[in-house]
Amino acid sequence: MKTTNTLKSLLLSMALLSPLAHAEILAMLNYESKPNVTPRREGIAIIDVDPASANFAKIVTDIPLPPDLVGHHIFYNKDASKAYLTALGSNPLQVMDMKKYPYRLKTVAVPDCQVAEDVAFSKDNKFWYLTCMGSSNVIVGDAQTDQAIKTIAAPETGAASAFISYPHGIGLQDDIDRIVVTSTVRPSDLGNAGETVTVIEASSGKVLSTHKLSDKPSPSGVSPVEAVFLPGADPATVYVNNMFGGTIWAGTWDKDSKDLKFREVYDFSPIKQGVPLEIYFNHKHDRMFVTTANPGALNVFDISKPTQPKLLKSIPTAGGAHHVVFSPDEHYAFVQNSFLNLPNMDDGSISVIDLVKMEKKTSIDTLKNQGFNPNCIVMLPEWHHDDAH
Repeated sequence: MKTTNTLKSLLLSMALLSPLAHAEILAMLNYESKPNVTPRREGIAIIDVDPASANFAKIVTDIPLPPDLVGHHIFYNKDASKAYLTALGSNPLQVMDMKKYPYRLKTVAVPDCQVAEDVAFSKDNKFWYLTCMGSSNVIVGDAQTDQAIKTIAAPETGAASAFISYPHGIGLQDDIDRIVVTSTVRPSDLGNAGETVTVIEASSGKVLSTHKLSDKPSPSGVSPVEAVFLPGADPATVYVNNMFGGTIWAGTWDKDSKDLKFREVYDFSPIKQGVPLEIYFNHKHDRMFVTTANPGALNVFDISKPTQPKLLKSIPTAGGAHHVVFSPDEHYAFVQNSFLNLPNMDDGSISVIDLVKMEKKTSIDTLKNQGFNPNCIVMLPEWHHDDAH
């Protein structure tokens, strides 16, 4: 009997220690009601996205949000101890302590900001930089106290006076002391699309230059949307997606002029993909992943030569392909499919992409089936490993 009990205890211990027994990958998604659904509802759902888990596609935690917040994007600080939620409606910036459960949101006071979009963090985790598309400025904040300390706005005159019309994307490279901000669209109706990116000196907030990202006559309306630096690139390299132009541009650091030189490096029109949005990289930084919202795809590029991206595969997802997260072993990519609740770009699902087979494995329709659209997806800190955002 003693031997039998010992064996049972051993088997139980092995089961508890087995990765399969506890298989889970938890992702956090902020969501909102689909158009014309009443009463309007917003929230943050934590979902198990691991295809091997017994709880696959199930909501583990659901955190309600104010229905007028219009929660938009979620960003972690450098050690993933805090998550920041930007909003298009009331209270543009919220922060959540990821070390305290249950998670609770706290409003960050940013009175100069309207329609908050993207956040970038300094490498030393001392500062954050928030783009405000509705007020056409960038707010600099203390990343320890979460107090706004500076507002970077357009100069009244000078070569850089076109700076920050409807800023959206923001990329920061501490090693060259530069920030790149995109000029996107008027938030009220997606009109008056921009065509430039602005380069700012990070340490001072000084506006240095603007660069047109189109070879067409102005106003080209190409709408640069995201700007992301490739980690570890030498020379420093930033990629920018032109949302309406359907192209990727790259800016390469020129050590002599101490400025970035931009040129087009990929055009999506030959493969009939449109509205490129987000940019991500793998661990080795030799692959780039770009989502296109219409008709919806995850595009995988070889960037072993950073200024010559080579498309390896365009994998269909669903309308509105937007943000992406990856399993820690990079076997799977999880694509959130919804872009501003826009027609044909508001599917509401999460596509599970097998990156080994380079094909869609399945779809998580948990939020979609309840009448919700996810607006962003990030991994919980235990599974988070994105070093570019």
